[in-house]
Amino acid sequence: MTTANNPLLELAGVGKRFGGLAALSAVSLHIGRGEIYGLIGPNGAGKTTLFNVVTGLYQLDEGNFTFDGVAYSRCKPHVLAEAGIARTFQNIRLFANMTALENIMVGCHVRTRSGIWGALTRNAAARAEERAIAQRARELLRYVGIDRPHETLAKHLSYGEQRRLEIARALATEPKLLALDEPAAGMNATETGSLKTLLQTIRASGITVLLIEHDVKLIMGLCDRVTVLDYGRKIAEGVPEQVRRDPAVIAAYLGGEAA
Repeated sequence: MTTANNPLLELAGVGKRFGGLAALSAVSLHIGRGEIYGLIGPNGAGKTTLFNVVTGLYQLDEGNFTFDGVAYSRCKPHVLAEAGIARTFQNIRLFANMTALENIMVGCHVRTRSGIWGALTRNAAARAEERAIAQRARELLRYVGIDRPHETLAKHLSYGEQRRLEIARALATEPKLLALDEPAAGMNATETGSLKTLLQTIRASGITVLLIEHDVKLIMGLCDRVTVLDYGRKIAEGVPEQVRRDPAVIAAYLGGEAA
């Protein structure tokens, strides 16, 4: 593990408001290169809002957001994707009527070079790049453990496979930071265990992981460090064993007793 002494992502005093509602207030954290970093909290705590700020869907109102040494406080999602931030969503957002392979190829196109002219003319360089993209997509299908014919439509995959396909599509963008919004939601124990192994493999490949998850057992058994939000504010941060015993966390999130 690489610690937070070598930060990839830094948030300093981040605030986000929706009218009179402060969804985030003075949130600061730093995520080290190579960490699996957990973000937990009750419903409405501001977790997804923070994700949306980090991935460019929302623009912060206060504070600073730095990624890989560059300030990205007010950028569009495609700019942050090109910078190396990829994400999945709590609700699966696949192209249901495209094949599993095609879904991943869409992610690969963030890094393509042929451009519009190549797509229109179908020149040799564009065709070679498309073959390389298809090969990379096949590799990612195997990497996430989807053993299906490549022409299988995304809507015909099992729920767990669809979750893995979303991760594969995000990995196709060649991220430095993979941000996952409740990837274990709806999974059974076996699927969750397989997900944990996959995320450890992804981290071992050099990709940093930021994880929102309601499965406290998964978070505590997987993450290097954890931040807890409540009502848009950070109430705890540290290694899992430290966080799970924090009185503020127990009161706000774990229902009055240590997990």
